[in-house]
Amino acid sequence: MIKMAAEYAVYKGDKFIDLGTAKYLADKFGVPRKTIWYWTAPAYWKKNKGNSLVAIRIEDD
Repeated sequence: MIKMAAEYAVYKGDKFIDLGTAKYLADKFGVPRKTIWYWTAPAYWKKNKGNSLVAIRIEDD
């Protein structure tokens, strides 16, 4: 079984921005990949007041 890279959905508030791998999104937004992973953290979400980008990891079934 080949393991595919995880995909993330990026939102700003309720608005969908983009979907892709951490590498793709990091290149698009000009940030390190670890920033995309940070955007998925519940602690980051609590600090966010809807003005920042957040990410949700898309799970495979």
